[in-house]
Amino acid sequence: MFNQSPAAATAAGIAGASPAHDIAGTGLLTLHRQRDSRTMMASLGVGIGCGLVSALLFGVMTTGTPLGVLLSYFAPLPIFIAAVGWPHRTGLLAACVGIAVSTVAIRWSAGLAYGVSLGLPAWWLGYLAMLGRPMPDGKSEWYPTGRLLLWIVAIAAVVTILVPLAQGSSLAAYREAMRRILDAALRGEAGADVPLNLPEGVSQDDVIAVIVAAIPIISAMFFVPIQAFNLWLAGKVVALSGRLARPWPQVSDTLMPRFALALLVAGVGLALLGDGLVSFVAQALCGALAAAFALQGLGALHALTRDKPARPAILGGVYLLLAILNVWMLPLLALGGAVDTLLQRGRTAPPPLKS
Repeated sequence: MFNQSPAAATAAGIAGASPAHDIAGTGLLTLHRQRDSRTMMASLGVGIGCGLVSALLFGVMTTGTPLGVLLSYFAPLPIFIAAVGWPHRTGLLAACVGIAVSTVAIRWSAGLAYGVSLGLPAWWLGYLAMLGRPMPDGKSEWYPTGRLLLWIVAIAAVVTILVPLAQGSSLAAYREAMRRILDAALRGEAGADVPLNLPEGVSQDDVIAVIVAAIPIISAMFFVPIQAFNLWLAGKVVALSGRLARPWPQVSDTLMPRFALALLVAGVGLALLGDGLVSFVAQALCGALAAAFALQGLGALHALTRDKPARPAILGGVYLLLAILNVWMLPLLALGGAVDTLLQRGRTAPPPLKS
């Protein structure tokens, strides 16, 4: 007898494999194929189901009822769940199904609006949330939550800008249409012949003009927390199911890069000095960044009060003031988030997942 190298032994084993070994190998290959087939079918089922649910939540907005509008805010959630809990292609399939259903059930413009503002952004954000790379120490580094928040800002600004462009009209025509809609809504609230109870020297036209001018800021600010909340909620749901492949980050650990401040300064400058579409784009960017900085400021407050005895009272008071005096609290929180970004204060990051 002589010692045989592992490579030679493997080659000899393959060359002289018995029929029993061939049958076993064939059976193992069949099991792998069956498992892959079941996984693919499960992903297809999840993608189709999530797309249908998302399109349904999006469609109830057309009812115009408060409940329908509230439910439509959760329309991205099924797409996020599919993209975070399954391969990201499942999320993409769900988005495509949602686009198709919205197009057929409502109209083509609804399908386009769903895809651009909801389905495709949710898939992309879910893909980024699960993006990671192995490190030399055997652990994994995941896509930073601060950059995820910045992506939400970019998507919010783009969606806000595309609204008037998608209608095929000029910016002036879009603002005039919004002015008529607001005028009809305010007259409907007060009655056709009953004037609004406004301060002396302020007319209804003045109020409408201010709202119309602030539409890009308000729209972008509203978009950011809805997307961020749905992504956070999707991670929690998938974690409860046991399918989450990464440790879900703490919201308080979110920290945007410093160039977000440069974007805000540039946006403010263009909003003040620009005109027309340039000013509209800058306002949308400023609104989205302000909302993101406010969310980060709230997260920084959570981080600062961690392990403090007065934490419940402080956070409870802040959230109460935010609900009552949100017009004043949001700028303060945004300022706190901007300072937090400038200082790049350290966070206690969650432990990375071993690869």
